[in-house]
Amino acid sequence: MKGHDTKMPRMEDILNLPVQDPPFSEFSAAHIKWVKVEGGRQGGDDIALIPFARVDDFVKGESLNAECPARFRIESRRKRSEGSISKPRVDGYLEYTLYVVYMALDWTVLLWKGVLLIRYWCSYGPEDYRDSESSNADGSNIKPATGKGSRPGRRHMMRGCLCHFTVKRLYTRPLLALIIYNQRNHVDKTGAPCHGLLDRDALGTRAMYAPRISEDLRQKVMSMLYVGISLDTVIQHHMELVQGHGGPHNRDDFLTRNDVRNMERVIRNTSHELHAHDLCSVRMWVQRHQKNVFFFQDYSVSEPFILGIQTDWQLQQMLHYGNNGLIASHSTFGLKKLKYPLSTLVVFDLSQNAIPVAWIITSSFVGQYIHKWIGPLAERIRTKDPRWRLNAFLVDDPSFDISTIRENFQCRVLLCIWHVRHAWIRNLLKKCYNLDVQREMFKHLGWILYSSRSGPNGVETVEEFMQVFVDQCAFMDYFKSRWLPYIGVYSFML
Repeated sequence: MKGHDTKMPRMEDILNLPVQDPPFSEFSAAHIKWVKVEGGRQGGDDIALIPFARVDDFVKGESLNAECPARFRIESRRKRSEGSISKPRVDGYLEYTLYVVYMALDWTVLLWKGVLLIRYWCSYGPEDYRDSESSNADGSNIKPATGKGSRPGRRHMMRGCLCHFTVKRLYTRPLLALIIYNQRNHVDKTGAPCHGLLDRDALGTRAMYAPRISEDLRQKVMSMLYVGISLDTVIQHHMELVQGHGGPHNRDDFLTRNDVRNMERVIRNTSHELHAHDLCSVRMWVQRHQKNVFFFQDYSVSEPFILGIQTDWQLQQMLHYGNNGLIASHSTFGLKKLKYPLSTLVVFDLSQNAIPVAWIITSSFVGQYIHKWIGPLAERIRTKDPRWRLNAFLVDDPSFDISTIRENFQCRVLLCIWHVRHAWIRNLLKKCYNLDVQREMFKHLGWILYSSRSGPNGVETVEEFMQVFVDQCAFMDYFKSRWLPYIGVYSFML
């Protein structure tokens, strides 16, 4: 029959659908090709397959809808263990996530059918409090007083939005997620836009924008507050950025002193010493912040303590500015005020400002155990964006294992000449007290750096330097042990 050419796929055919992985750090429904499914509870709904690891990226992308910015919230989560079903259905799940604006009847039916749920709903639904009288009169529009959506403080945001979708982690293919989009538009029960730019009643009100500042901005402000930047400086910096792009365009541009003050209060009320014993305190912190820890190795007799920290905001900055760019390592192995060595990885924005994107804390020198944490960090990046590539990795410590960095990032490894020069000056001042000799030695050291950068071999320049200043034993011992083995191995970069 002619109709068979355009027949919708049945639920039994979902495993034949292509797995879609858009090349963006965050993506939305607009980046996906949707297929309508025939039959079953999802009959007529849009469906698509994506990697399960990218579900969070999809949720974030949907929250950044330019016309209807919102936020999808979780209510509950359940999981099945592998092997718990002998004959799973084709759409059977290990995890079932429902991003939903729901009515009371849906709640009853879904529980009756024993459906595993993680419920997400648009921040502007499901109840509609735009007209309080009609909402009180219509009992069918009242959601049960359960879950995060029932909090009284959210009443002013409720505008009856019905946008919702479901995510299933497939039982037979646990690396995939089936997205079932039940209502893609942010509309109320009449089918009209109920918030955002398309809602005429929302123009000029808070409902025109996202209900809260984005997680990216929150993480950025929290990071600034953590390092001691004052509230006034944070506000001033933000206002300059908003003025730089021509005025406010979204909720983030309306960052207020109260927003920053609330985050400041959270930091002030948070105790970083969770236990009297440091190791126990660290373990408790890691357990509570697993999302921000990309590598952790507890201290033992044979192994050092290693903790790698990266927040979601830092991950996004690394994805954005590190792609086809540079990552630099800044180590604090020379500072006495820190008990353990700390290495900060930074990327550079369009104005060449350094942005910290990861911290690595160890009980030994960072470079000695780079092979343990560099792999998980690279894998974390490529899980988010398989097409992500790094141009060069800058290190400030010559003991870093070049081969490990090249193997994981497939890029050039450069030794930052500023750090080399700074270390040489500091040690010259400590180990040589004759100003004229200091001046001549530093001149020769500059020739060594120039020879290493401009030519493949700086051996002759090094030999001349060591012969001329052979009597400066203290500095020569330091130079031979710390730097001589690596000259010619590394390339240098200003």
